[in-house]
Amino acid sequence: MVEHFDVLIVGAGLSGIGAARHLQAHCPDKRYAILEGRDTTGGTWDLFRYPGIRSDSDMYTLGYNFKPWTEPQVIADGDRIRNYIRETARENNIESNIRCGHKVLSADWRSEAATWTLTVQKSSGETVQMTCGWLMMCSGYYNYEEGFTPEFKGRDEFKGPILHPQFWPEKLDYSGKRVVVIGSGATAITLIPSMTDKAQHVTMLQRTPSYVISVPQFDPMVRFLLKFLPEMTVYKISRARNNFITQSIFKLSRKYPNFMRKALLKQVKMQVGPNFDMKHFTPPYNPWDQRLCAVPNGDMFKVLRKGKASVVTDHIDRFTDKGILLKSGKVLEADIIVTATGLNMRLFGGMQMSVDGKDIEMNKHISYKGLMFSDIPNLSNTFGYTNASWTLKADLIAEYVCRLLKHMDKTGTRIAVPERNDPNVKAGPLLDMSSNYVARAEHHLPKGADRAPWKLYQNYKLDTEQLHNGALEDGVMAFRKAGAASVTPSAPRKAA
Repeated sequence: MVEHFDVLIVGAGLSGIGAARHLQAHCPDKRYAILEGRDTTGGTWDLFRYPGIRSDSDMYTLGYNFKPWTEPQVIADGDRIRNYIRETARENNIESNIRCGHKVLSADWRSEAATWTLTVQKSSGETVQMTCGWLMMCSGYYNYEEGFTPEFKGRDEFKGPILHPQFWPEKLDYSGKRVVVIGSGATAITLIPSMTDKAQHVTMLQRTPSYVISVPQFDPMVRFLLKFLPEMTVYKISRARNNFITQSIFKLSRKYPNFMRKALLKQVKMQVGPNFDMKHFTPPYNPWDQRLCAVPNGDMFKVLRKGKASVVTDHIDRFTDKGILLKSGKVLEADIIVTATGLNMRLFGGMQMSVDGKDIEMNKHISYKGLMFSDIPNLSNTFGYTNASWTLKADLIAEYVCRLLKHMDKTGTRIAVPERNDPNVKAGPLLDMSSNYVARAEHHLPKGADRAPWKLYQNYKLDTEQLHNGALEDGVMAFRKAGAASVTPSAPRKAA
């Protein structure tokens, strides 16, 4: 027996649970299931268990728009976020619709039946098929099975453990150890202050610095307002305010990069002290060319001032039996090396996809409103903001999909597909970021474009207008009945 659902959601993390809640609220007649490849829910916030794992966005914007964040911490640790996700599933009776240990291997669309057929491997090894009318991808954007680690010469010579934060050993004892963390991104900046409680010393070894900004761990305004206003009202106020601040910093960084560069470096200088070499926090690129890293309560700066941690900016020559030899000739002695060197981007959990018998090559498609793709029917993908909290966009996407589903029911259509018919649409990179993980994946990512509705704005206000209030029948989105002419995945039609 092949089970059929109106909607199948892939991924039971922050996005997938949120999508299910929106679906239940706006389309209660739709039968759905969530397919989760791992044996537990929580997604990223269950997988990552390294010391200090936390959000790098405030929880008033990373939280769902329908469920207030009630913990006092503004920047929350992984356990609290995981509990928040699971609590949402329990409160909304979503758990019974989750199929853990169900990894989607492939998805094949057939226009004559207006259905996706998914080949799913259970954790038992059994392979089954499921069908659905709409496929909601909420599986994130990186490879859960493998983090990114460069090839380091002499790696086998090092006598101690070499760890990637994505796969942190549960019982690792680093008490009294000398730890070197390779990397300068959010993971490294989280790990370093968290490990200094037990480690003898922690060194952040970076090739290129990142921009960092200290953010408060607690919000006194929220505590004050809760004395007078309902919880949900305070949450909405805090959500709007924090989103405005984040977007303002981003816009100022784009418009006045030199001013923002000076402002960001000044706030670091004030916290690390006059004798700290600022080259370690002075990137060669402009603010927000890569993601800005949050430092809750300045904890990273505090351990640097106390001498519990240090920063080295250099290039690695090779690993040795006792640590790392740098290009400068300096040796960093270490008992443990942590490679916080990033992730590998991978859309759709690596599953194979086809439309009417033709394999989908995502780099030949362009993004439509940041959630669908040219000439691929009945498929949405949740990809959050890179310059703000992920969930702000995830909520908008789920609500838009619900609008589409209701419109299709109203018009008696079963296929919705954005068609790339305008030869003047010029394709370009999907993400306007210089981060290494984006650069490594760009050749197989879908494209962005130079105009609406194909342009990826990374702007909450514009997206709200486009996804909440914009016309569904916009001249690009085509609606059809089942059995309509086959949709052919497009190469650009006379477009650059």
